[in-house]
Amino acid sequence: RGDEGSIYLSIAKFKDYGKLAHIKVKELKAGARVKQDEYEKEQANDFALWKSWDKADRGVFWETEIGKGRPGWHIECSTMSSKYLGNHFDIHTGGVDLIFPHHENEIAQSEALTEKKFVNYWVHNEWLLVEGKKMSKSLGNFYTLRDILDKGYDPIAVRYSLMHVNYRQQYNFTFEELDASKNALQRLNDFMLKLNESKGEHNKEISKIIDKTKKDFEKAMDNDLDISKALGVVFDFVRIINKLEISKGDAQKVKSLILDFDKVFCLGLGKVKQEKLSEGLMKLIKQREEARKNKDYSKSDKIREDLKKKGIILEDTSDGVRWKKV
Repeated sequence: RGDEGSIYLSIAKFKDYGKLAHIKVKELKAGARVKQDEYEKEQANDFALWKSWDKADRGVFWETEIGKGRPGWHIECSTMSSKYLGNHFDIHTGGVDLIFPHHENEIAQSEALTEKKFVNYWVHNEWLLVEGKKMSKSLGNFYTLRDILDKGYDPIAVRYSLMHVNYRQQYNFTFEELDASKNALQRLNDFMLKLNESKGEHNKEISKIIDKTKKDFEKAMDNDLDISKALGVVFDFVRIINKLEISKGDAQKVKSLILDFDKVFCLGLGKVKQEKLSEGLMKLIKQREEARKNKDYSKSDKIREDLKKKGIILEDTSDGVRWKKV
């Protein structure tokens, strides 16, 4: 306890201090204290568990049996964790900027109290960049989710964009990347719709392909949540299945696997439905089909272009024309 009434944790008395942040404890300044939770780079000092009130705190304090004051920044998180998750739990997340001092100090104070391992796995995400730079209002590259949605982007596409890079890698957010994510999501949605139209014969290879895909997906996710590789496995699966003629029963198995994957991604792939077009647009599609049958390719191409301008893309398949909105 300090002379001014604050209570500190002596890091020299916690033998494992520095393991998470790889700090060399022997080089620390013995007995140095941090009052305001402010640290210089690579500096590690005894830190406040309880900070006694002083004039600089103004009205921020509690009246307690040990005087006016408030908990230290780090002790708040340990207290909330133990209350809701217990003294020992599996995964603790946070940004890389919290590794030291915050998470290092959480470990010290929690394990010093309980004499149990605090957390099994620490998962720290890297910084988000925007257009190759740190996001900042002064640089004009600061966006809220509402800003992006106001530009007409689907919130699920934003989720995909932020999710598809491994959490340990810095993600450079650009609108070009967001457009690419929107297109990738559209591929998955189109695939789910196409499965509803399967009319082929049973393919005995489907079960083998599904089993291999499931194993490859789980292997990627088990490797430090390598979601980039896991998504690659899913798109390889989509490409392979798209080349096959499969039955409705096979399609149901494929769809079931994709929905299992979506329990990880949460992209709403189980709710994909074919949109409806106005009677006028459907009439144009029928006219274009008639023109193709009559080999009036000039008229057919013109209708296709007119529909494209209206945001409707046509895809000619062996089962007839398919359309999608863009």
